[in-house]
Amino acid sequence: MRKILIFTLISIFYSCNSSAQKKDSKETFAVTKTEAEWKAQLTELQYYVLREAGTERAFSSPLDKNYAKGIYVCAACETPLFKSEHKFDSGTGWPSFDRPIEGNVTYSVDYNIGYARNEEHCSTCGGHLGHVFDDGPRETTGQRHCINGAALKFIPKKNDQ
Repeated sequence: MRKILIFTLISIFYSCNSSAQKKDSKETFAVTKTEAEWKAQLTELQYYVLREAGTERAFSSPLDKNYAKGIYVCAACETPLFKSEHKFDSGTGWPSFDRPIEGNVTYSVDYNIGYARNEEHCSTCGGHLGHVFDDGPRETTGQRHCINGAALKFIPKKNDQ
């Protein structure tokens, strides 16, 4: 009985530390910079969110309640990520969208808080954006792309467009 218990504990330990849960740090992106270059370009909060996969405080981003027409781009490389027409008020305190601009967001799985979440990254520079959940508007995609405002820059639509 004791051997079975030890074997079970060892199996659980190794399954929780599998290499499938670790991010591939060798992935390359079209825009790459040294950490020093990113730190020089980004604000402290942007660096924390985009380069260290941090999360800004809920309800702290002015982009959360921004409903002007325009486009949301990556704060690090200005890749277009989300359109204003796909933004909705999720009540979570972070800018939320029901879909990204196709091809400009990549996904991975993170286990940082003890369970699997679908993490979103800028496909051009690899910057951490936020996470995607399946509790978005049912009448559209059903997805909620919960994005850190610090990872975004808003470009308003010009009146003549």
